[in-house]
This record gives sequence, structure tokens and C-alpha cells, in this order.
Amino acid sequence: MRLLIVNFAGDIRTDFHRLASGGDETYYAQKYSLEAYAGLKKYADKVATLVYITQEAYNVVLPNGVQTIGCGFHEHHDIDVKTIIQLIEEYNPTHLILSLFDTDVLNWAVSHNIPTLTTFLGTAPTRNTSVLHRAVRRIKNQKIVMLLNKPVIQWIGSYGINSSRRLQRLGVRPEKIIPWDFLVDSDPGSFSPKPLSFNRKNWNLCYVGNICESKGVGDLLKAVKRLKEKSLPIHLDIVGSDHSNFAKDLISKLGIQDCVNLLGFVPNHTVEPLMNQADLVIVPSHHTYPEGFPLVIHHALRACTPIVASDHPMFEGYLQHGVNAMIFPEGNVPALSSCIEEVLTNAELYERISKNSHETWHQLRLPVKWADLANQWLSQTPSTQQWLASHSLAKINKQMAIV
Repeated sequence: MRLLIVNFAGDIRTDFHRLASGGDETYYAQKYSLEAYAGLKKYADKVATLVYITQEAYNVVLPNGVQTIGCGFHEHHDIDVKTIIQLIEEYNPTHLILSLFDTDVLNWAVSHNIPTLTTFLGTAPTRNTSVLHRAVRRIKNQKIVMLLNKPVIQWIGSYGINSSRRLQRLGVRPEKIIPWDFLVDSDPGSFSPKPLSFNRKNWNLCYVGNICESKGVGDLLKAVKRLKEKSLPIHLDIVGSDHSNFAKDLISKLGIQDCVNLLGFVPNHTVEPLMNQADLVIVPSHHTYPEGFPLVIHHALRACTPIVASDHPMFEGYLQHGVNAMIFPEGNVPALSSCIEEVLTNAELYERISKNSHETWHQLRLPVKWADLANQWLSQTPSTQQWLASHSLAKINKQMAIV
């Protein structure tokens, strides 16, 4: 067996050597992921990862025996389909694990009869801004659904319940879909619910994630400006790479340099303490951003810091306005700023949301993790096939109907 794992981003070569030398994780469950890849060698003669977005192109075998192929594309628009397919064909896999929605790779797997497992991290956007974009998205989704329902695409792992149900609504067979998550921690951590502090010099907001328009970063910066104009003491820390200077340029344009810090990347183990020190964590994603379920929400819940989030469909059913979060309509800057002001001036509301954080974290947990899904699929025994079927969305839907 020659297994190939296809990912969109993450420099696995660099990550491996940094962690092996005692360095920090730069994202959640990074060590877990690398160990999981190596663990699959007990089923396959060769295991390789292929990653689209890397600083440079490379093809090396790591000391743990996993081959890692970096394509060297720097941005989404740089990706060349022919190069991707050529690299896949050069490796000549007998089995494929695909973590992203890529119609070309799915089509290649189906046409070459390559047994495939998906471990999708996100989902297709649920809304587009124009009739043309909606039509194009509908056609692409129809093609993806047709491919996913092919027998050679054996199981469809999807990150979280809502993204899994989205696939079902699009037409994917629920008996093939398996919801999974990355929550490898056994408990929500040691942070305790906290009261609203009225003695601080500033109200501290925290944003962690991709820095781009569709993640709502522009909306957040405009909301900061609105609050500043009302003479409210707002300070915002932004964690993530602003390589395109999207945030830097907008901060300058809005004249809010004095109340926003761009922190860049920080070690993963510092994210939750940073959130705990903040008064609010903001998750302003647009519906067009293909969220699965953001890890930033898990981190914020563990930190017991109230969340202000958009009404993204992937948050539905988990985040409830005024109960465990504050929810505003996507892209609505006045509503976002109002939610921030309301929760930071209402001690009872703030403390209720903070108190409900750990209970919400427990509700988000799923029994299937990435390594479980990959190991059970590759072992190819009747008992593991039964295990996979027992965790399918169809089984979950049936159990919920009974309850």
C-alpha cells in the first residue's frame, strides 16, 4: 500500500524539525497530526503527505519515515492543477486521504479507481454575493457531490456536525459521512469563569485566525473605529499572518493605530492564556468563508472568555445569543460594535456567557478523531468497517430521531 495524504497548507517538513528540536507548536494538535501520519506506516509500505501551500518546493523523507512533498505554491491563486496531478501521479498512490475540497483530485481518484477517504476541514460556502457566483458554486457543488457518492470514495470525513449536515443537504449520502473533530484534550483546562472587570484601562478584544476580508477582519477593525469614536476604551490584539498587509493598511486608513496590535504568529500554547487575559474573543466570519468549526472557538471556550461571533451557519446550534456567545449578522459593523458594547457593559450577561463556556466545550466534542478515522479505514477489517458505519451521520441522525 502506498498512502498519500493531501493537505492545503502547513509546512510539514519545517514543523517536524522544529518540534523534534524542542520547538513550540504553531497550531493546535500539530504534534498529534505528525505522530498520526507516522502511525499509519503500520498499514502502508509508504506514507507521504502532499501540501499545496509551502514556502518552497521540496520532496524529502523525514526521519520518522514519512515522505513529505511541498508544492511551493504561496497563495491560493498560485495553485496549478497540472502540477498537483503530476506530483500525485509521480508518487503513484494506491490509497488517498484528501483534506480539502478539490474537484480535480477527486476526479483523478475516481477515474483511476483509487480508494479514498476524505477528512474535510471546511465546507462549501453557503452564500455568495452575486447570482453568477451562486450559479458557479451550485455547479461545483453538484460535481463534488457526484464524485463523493462514487463507491471508490469510501468514507467522507467532515470536520464537525454542521459541516457534515451541509454535505447531506447538498446530496451526499449520510451513511458515508463521518463527523470528526481535533479536540484531543480530555478536559477543558484549568481556566475558571470570570467576572466583568470595570477597573481596566482598556477593554481588550482578541482575534485569532486568517487575516482577510471573508474572515470579517475588516468588519472588526471598522467596529473598533466606531467604538473609539464613542470614546470607549477599546484595544484589539490580532494574531495571525498579515502577509498581504490587509489589516495593516486598513488600520492606517481608519486611523486606529493606537488601539490595534498586529502580533503575527504566536506559539500555540500561548493562545489560550492570551484569550483569557482578553475581555472578548471576536469571530466575525462571513458566510462565504468555508468554516468547518473554528478551533479559535474551542480555545475561547476553554479560556472562559466570552465570544462575539457572526451568524455563520457552521456555528448554528452551538453558539446561542446571550447564552454562551453574542451573535450578530455577518458583515454588519453596527451590530458587531453593539454586541461588543452590550456585553462589556452588562456584568450579568458577561458572567453568564463566561460561566457557560466549559459546558459548551463539552457539547462540541465528537467521539471520532482524525487518527481514529484514518486508522480504522486503513486496517480494512470487518470490525473496523462496522466501527466506521456506527459513527456515520446516518447513524447519528437515527439516534437523534429516537431520542
